[in-house]
Amino acid sequence: MADSPENAVPFMGRILMSSVFLVFGVLKFTTFAYYVGLSSGKGMPLPAASIIAAATLEVLGGLAILVGFQVRIVSWILCVYLIPTSILFHNYWALQGALRATMEAHFFKNMAIMGGLLYLATFGAGPYSIDASRASGA
Repeated sequence: MADSPENAVPFMGRILMSSVFLVFGVLKFTTFAYYVGLSSGKGMPLPAASIIAAATLEVLGGLAILVGFQVRIVSWILCVYLIPTSILFHNYWALQGALRATMEAHFFKNMAIMGGLLYLATFGAGPYSIDASRASGA
C-alpha cells in the first residue's frame, strides 16, 4: 500500500498547487518595479515592502507545499493571504468591459486555489512529504 499509485496523487497535486505561488512569487522579484507600481496604484502603504513580503511568502509557501513541510499551517496562511489579495487586486465588480472579465477570471481562480489550500489544510501533505517522514520517524 505504501507505494500504491494513489499515494502519488497528493504529491502531484502539491506540485501543481505550489507552481502558482513559486511562479508568481519569483515574478514579483524579477519584475519588482511593475508590482510596486501596481501596489501604489491600489493605495497600498509601503508598496515596496508589501511586494517583498508577498513575494517572500509566495516563494517560501510554494516551496513548503512542494516538499510537504508544515503543509497544514502553510496552507492556512496562504489561504488567508489570498483573501485581501483577491479583493484588492481582482475587484472585477468595480470594472467594465474586457478588464472586468479578466479580473473576474483571476478572482475565481484564486477562489479555486483557496479551495485546494483548504483541502491541504484539512488533510495534509500526503505520504510523499517531509511531514509524513517526520510523523513516521523516518
